[in-house]
Amino acid sequence: MNDNSQDVELLQQIEREVRMREGASKLLAACSQREQALEASKSLLTCNARILALLSQLQKMRKAQILQRVGRRPSEDVEPCTGKVALSDLRIPLMWKDSEYFKNKGELHRCAVFCLLQCGTEIQDTDLVMVDRTLTDICFDDTIVFNNVAPGFQLRVELYSSCVVEDFSPAVLGSRKASLLGGSLGRSSGKKIRAAFESAAFCGSISTGGGERPGSMSPTFSPDLSALGAKYNLLAHTTLTIEHIQEGFKTHDLSLSTTEDSPHWLPLYGNMCCRLAAQPQCMIQPVISGQIKVKLAEDFNYWEDVYGVLRRQTLLCYQSEEDLESEEEPLLVIPIRKDTLVCVSESDPVQCHYICISTQRQGDDVTYTLTTHTPEDIQCWDKALQQHVYNMSQWKQCCDNLMKIDTPSSRKSITVKQGSLFHEIVTPSPPREGPAVPDLSFEIRSLLSSYYKESY
Repeated sequence: MNDNSQDVELLQQIEREVRMREGASKLLAACSQREQALEASKSLLTCNARILALLSQLQKMRKAQILQRVGRRPSEDVEPCTGKVALSDLRIPLMWKDSEYFKNKGELHRCAVFCLLQCGTEIQDTDLVMVDRTLTDICFDDTIVFNNVAPGFQLRVELYSSCVVEDFSPAVLGSRKASLLGGSLGRSSGKKIRAAFESAAFCGSISTGGGERPGSMSPTFSPDLSALGAKYNLLAHTTLTIEHIQEGFKTHDLSLSTTEDSPHWLPLYGNMCCRLAAQPQCMIQPVISGQIKVKLAEDFNYWEDVYGVLRRQTLLCYQSEEDLESEEEPLLVIPIRKDTLVCVSESDPVQCHYICISTQRQGDDVTYTLTTHTPEDIQCWDKALQQHVYNMSQWKQCCDNLMKIDTPSSRKSITVKQGSLFHEIVTPSPPREGPAVPDLSFEIRSLLSSYYKESY
């Protein structure tokens, strides 16, 4: 994908999130039900986080383009394959006082909570969960899957909480004349960009207690979200990496971001339990396949023609492609692991070039030798084997076995009546008479274009 295509795609994503944020803002200002306000405020926070992440990615892309123009070439180092990372069965234990839980005494403290998960520029959220003293754990049944993730990923998990007001009444708001992209805080368009999205930055750093999301900005102006009713505050957070991926249900530490005197506070133990799994691309699909020759004896003149398939931790050698399709047992299985050595040798006077694969089998060091019918195929197989070994070395324990990732279930829809205000604002509808909706596409592109012209 070229630079222009990436720019267009990112701008389209930003435009979509800005439209969604505007819809959530309108819903939040006009909703009359508590459930609507909670969902709308949650959507607003999620959209703001996505806008910040996309803008950060856009800045990185532009910086790389500028460096390339001035003669600095991007790094040509070998990059590992990407993969899927999934978080599921998320449980956060609570620690209520005895008088509250067992004796059911004291004021009923209720909060609406959800988790925001960020991996790179991809941000997802869980469903809302109502929490009070009758629960011993906060349980999220969502399966959150991130695609095209590099092995050096950082998955940030943030727990947000909002104190539920029993006597909910819609906030009475005056007319809001602030445009979607805001006004200028200065003469440069760079400040316009910051002003345009500082409500997103504000939402991303509200009540973080020192645990701000990396890359978030400190705004000088922001809309009063608390006046709109439901308001979420960061309760706790943690960051997961490839080192945390293991089979089964594991416990991870949480960093708490609030104190007991806060209205959105919940008695957390300070840890969370979840299943974190990964599926690298090199473990999901075959890497390379084709006709090769394998030396099955010490005599270099004896080579066996086989059909090879590099898949997961093995190079499978079948007598023919038909044997593979009919699921026959392979003639030879060559182990390929993270510590396997692959090199090309030219010392054979008959074959001229061949590939040596040094690995371990049943605890013993074993060297396998293979070649192909053409030098071009030798290069292809050597490159594929070298890349595959490097991929497994970077994905570490994720390549020991293929981990299972459940298909995410369909998300629950917001419990509002058909034809409600939510559907009218957020769901795209056919053109109708009335005030025209502003064309955000032109406005966003113009603002970003002027910003980047000045950046050059």
